[in-house]
Amino acid sequence: MWGFLPSLPGLAHPAAVGMELSASHGPRLGAQRRQDPAVEAEALAGVKKKAKNEGRTIVFIDESGLSERPHRCRTWAPRGQTPVLQYHFNWKTLSAIAGVTWWNFYFRLFPGAIRSPQIIQFLAHLLRHIPGKLLIVWDGLPGHRSRVVWQFVQQQRGRLWLEYLPGYAPELNPVEYLWSHWKQHELPNFCPTTFGQLSNSARQALRRMRRRPTLVCAFWEQAELFPM
Repeated sequence: MWGFLPSLPGLAHPAAVGMELSASHGPRLGAQRRQDPAVEAEALAGVKKKAKNEGRTIVFIDESGLSERPHRCRTWAPRGQTPVLQYHFNWKTLSAIAGVTWWNFYFRLFPGAIRSPQIIQFLAHLLRHIPGKLLIVWDGLPGHRSRVVWQFVQQQRGRLWLEYLPGYAPELNPVEYLWSHWKQHELPNFCPTTFGQLSNSARQALRRMRRRPTLVCAFWEQAELFPM
């Protein structure tokens, strides 16, 4: 019910130059480029072939999160006046898990960390909303390999097949670009006053993104996995 993709090389380049922008955390993947996309495409060809032969929908899955601290991004400001973000020190964590298909993406939000029970809930969510067999592609997070997750997969009697990305290759996963857009363009410098406000704003931002089909296409194009 699962497989492994071969390890692949990666190469990161420094970020582009900005003018009169405040300091920030750079984009997680925006400046990264893989060394040999042709080799990586060949490595994932087996996934595409299996999905086609068995009539499976490919779903790339990944997890991320937010806290009540703002995700700092570069922004414009009058020369010499550094923008100031005011926020309190209740750093509760909101975790997110998402799955990207060719045409859509699905997500769930959870307070605290995502572990095996939350992963199973999300897999069940995908099975309810996507008909037929699914081919899941994700990383080697311990929760993805846990016994309870494997037992859940077995109980689906072939509807789920698991494939694992190389050791650390986030640039191969289109969901990483979803997270980047979510934080950099939908919630930049957002300072929630409560955890409820953070959760509501995060959910509304993902819903806005889901109403823009061109974004999903952009995530696949950035990952450069399969020709669009």
